[in-house]
Amino acid sequence: MAEVAGLLLSPFLQVFFERVASREFVDFFRIRKLDGRLLKRLEIALLSANAVLEDAEELQFTMPMVKQWLDELKDAVYDAEDILDEIHTQVLRYKLDGEFQTISTKVRKTISTSLNPFVREIEPKIKDVLETLDDLVKQKDVIGLKEGVGGKSSRRSSTTSLVKESGIFGRTDDKEAIINLLLSDNVSGIELCVIAIVGMGGLGKTTLAQLVYNDDRMEEHFDIKTWICVSDDFDVLKMTKTILEKLGLSTNSDSQSLDWLQVTLQQNLTGKRFLIVLDNVWNKNYSEWEALSNPFKFGAEGSRVIVTTREQRAASIMHSTTIYNLKKLQGEDCWTLFSKHAFHSGNSDAHPELEVIGRQIVKRCDGLPLAVKTIGALLWSKLDVSEWNKILRSEIWDLSCDVIPALRLSYKYLPLHLKRCFAYCSIFPKDYDFGKEHLILLWMAEGLLPQVKDKTMEQIGDDYFVELVSRSLFQQSSIRYEEMRFGMHDLVNDLARFVSGQFTFRLEGENSLEIVNKTRHVSFFNISVDTTKNFGALYEAKGLRTFLPIYFGDEISVKEYVDLLPILRCLRVFVSCYCQNLIELPDSIGKIKHL
Repeated sequence: MAEVAGLLLSPFLQVFFERVASREFVDFFRIRKLDGRLLKRLEIALLSANAVLEDAEELQFTMPMVKQWLDELKDAVYDAEDILDEIHTQVLRYKLDGEFQTISTKVRKTISTSLNPFVREIEPKIKDVLETLDDLVKQKDVIGLKEGVGGKSSRRSSTTSLVKESGIFGRTDDKEAIINLLLSDNVSGIELCVIAIVGMGGLGKTTLAQLVYNDDRMEEHFDIKTWICVSDDFDVLKMTKTILEKLGLSTNSDSQSLDWLQVTLQQNLTGKRFLIVLDNVWNKNYSEWEALSNPFKFGAEGSRVIVTTREQRAASIMHSTTIYNLKKLQGEDCWTLFSKHAFHSGNSDAHPELEVIGRQIVKRCDGLPLAVKTIGALLWSKLDVSEWNKILRSEIWDLSCDVIPALRLSYKYLPLHLKRCFAYCSIFPKDYDFGKEHLILLWMAEGLLPQVKDKTMEQIGDDYFVELVSRSLFQQSSIRYEEMRFGMHDLVNDLARFVSGQFTFRLEGENSLEIVNKTRHVSFFNISVDTTKNFGALYEAKGLRTFLPIYFGDEISVKEYVDLLPILRCLRVFVSCYCQNLIELPDSIGKIKHL
């Protein structure tokens, strides 16, 4: 299969071609009388679809028809993977039994007869996937997908070290302005001073708040300070508990009511000057803000609340004393930030021809630090003028889409093996920090990492992780943990969710469990026991591969886990750490062959 080496769609295709060419597979098909022509047809169909994949990856952002076609293709590839794994499991089983040793024709005939049920089951599955793939290959011409179109992926040295925060530019005046508001005397007599930092996504609101929060003057001026990531779910009870926990107080009992929590918070804030940061607020409900903020009004004079939000209305309903509208980054500051990420030396002095093009690219980033940093990371250490011109002249800048152009370009030029790893990260909720080793294990379980002679899969995963950090798609968390953790900017998370589509579902809070048969990955974050009673919806996702509880407010019952196991036979990731009463695994775990 050397002729397809340059056309690999993903680790799946690599595994596919290696397996079907292996002696064990060939012998298995011959002895079991499986139709080997089906695999050949499957190979041809996959290669035909792969030929237009890059064009589809690019056009999906602006053409819903292409997005739908691409999702159907991914669904068919998932099904093909499951079939290949079924066959491979049989191959391994009979290889272990020594069935590929020299045996008599009579014995072979007996074995073949005994395995007819497997043959009868697997061949129709292959034919169904083939029919789907054949239809998709025909559709590619109708919707205008072209072969060999798309950006050439940028490959970097696997020895590149993790990119550290390279500096924040152009926000010194903003930082000092916010600090002055925090330290000034409150002469207006209002109960609670709220400072709202307002601006569009990717502008650097959180970064500015972090600069202020970590300034030494804050430690000296305030008795208490705490940082809360709010995001989409403005849950008063959860946030009150979080603030108490940040203050070192126990909130373990599930029976503690909101009233008890707020009285406790009030007692601990009374007479103390505090600074509370509520990051990424979307709430537009005044009564919820009123409920959360009641204990804040008992703090000492000079207490402050900082809010970061994209919504002017969210700032208004919080009765913000000051609304600080964060402006876009100025030209030279944008260029300095870009240079730090684009040039190995951090400046363009040695490459004047690239500076001319680079400054035009920076203008197209429209003053958004996230866009500037991401595009700079994309061009890191590239010294080819044609590559820079290709980015500058890309039509993506002018296409209308919810995902900002700089992030679409960054995704477009990701190597194919990284696109799937990145899309998988849509399983993590916004404002969630993950560990490198944990994510690499998930990638391994999902079959996203190839096997090579000179490296372990963990080393390959580390290379992939470093690559995504160096492209500013992952960023190191500013929160201190026992181990280093990373997260994604909200807009980067939105990009991952877009490209993942229906294949990933995140159940957060009390939102409904809307599972479709395409869903392959499910995560759960901060849900209640009542919500787990609706796990029956998971039965619709027969091909589910990931069952990942990230955080539960309550413990899940053993029954909820055990009932799922016989159904979800394609699982590759199953986490049971939130079910402490699960002492031993049921026998049905043996039906899940990929764990």
